[in-house]
Amino acid sequence: MWQAEHVRGRLRELYPMRPVEILGMTTRGDQILDRPLSEVGGKGLFIKELEVAMHNGRADLAVHSMKDLPMEMPEGFVLAAISARENPCDAFVANRYAALDDLPAKAVVGTSSLRREATLRARYPQLTIRSLRGNLDTRLRKLDAGEYDAIILAAAGLLRLGLAARIKSVLSPEQSLPAPGQGVLGIEVPAARADLIALVAPLNDPDTAHCVRAERAFSRALGGSCQVPLAAYAVLEQGRLWLRAFVATPDGRQVLRGELRGAAEDDELVGGELAQMLRAQGADAILDELAAGR
Repeated sequence: MWQAEHVRGRLRELYPMRPVEILGMTTRGDQILDRPLSEVGGKGLFIKELEVAMHNGRADLAVHSMKDLPMEMPEGFVLAAISARENPCDAFVANRYAALDDLPAKAVVGTSSLRREATLRARYPQLTIRSLRGNLDTRLRKLDAGEYDAIILAAAGLLRLGLAARIKSVLSPEQSLPAPGQGVLGIEVPAARADLIALVAPLNDPDTAHCVRAERAFSRALGGSCQVPLAAYAVLEQGRLWLRAFVATPDGRQVLRGELRGAAEDDELVGGELAQMLRAQGADAILDELAAGR
């Protein structure tokens, strides 16, 4: 809802004479909270109902967290704008500890992400990793109730909801490489609505869009989904794109990493080439193992 209200506010600033209303909806991803996303269908669970509403004419556009948007856009819909990025990093949240390195052996850490789980298991094998689902309030409540010693969340969500004080430390990309699109909002519209595409175009941030396209191209080339522990994070340095990525086994025992630099306008090419570099390192074996286990 914060995301929808934020975009509504931006659109009202741009078009003060146009009414902009929010159609509140609950998706399957919001309803299924007792199992990890990787077990119940993945990222698409958060968008299907929204696309049906657009197809039926009840809604004109949908606002998504880019990291929750499937890598393949469904036929008839386009990603019309990619917002400027909020803090893309993961956040360490705890009540009794200041950082991951302070956690004792067997401390229970909650996360909803296979990417974060693989990172934690690789770097901190002495910790106990448990699934954590629900909205932000639910996750913080479970931490405060003592069900977890610490939880790992996207810093962007905490910052947007005014909960920066709950962050004990922000994990750098070197500690926990972000997910493709983390910290970024995307606006999806029906492909046939040229009027809407033009209306939301001012909300697009070109620099962020280049980075996100590279990240998503990498993920797409490796079949990226909630079932694949995968990270991809790009930045622009003096106009050049720098993409870092990894693919891993959920237990963190195998982590294949790589990085590649290229021209910003070659964003998707850079992402695809880095995916091929990791395939050359043996990523296919990891992907085949994950597919066999589903």
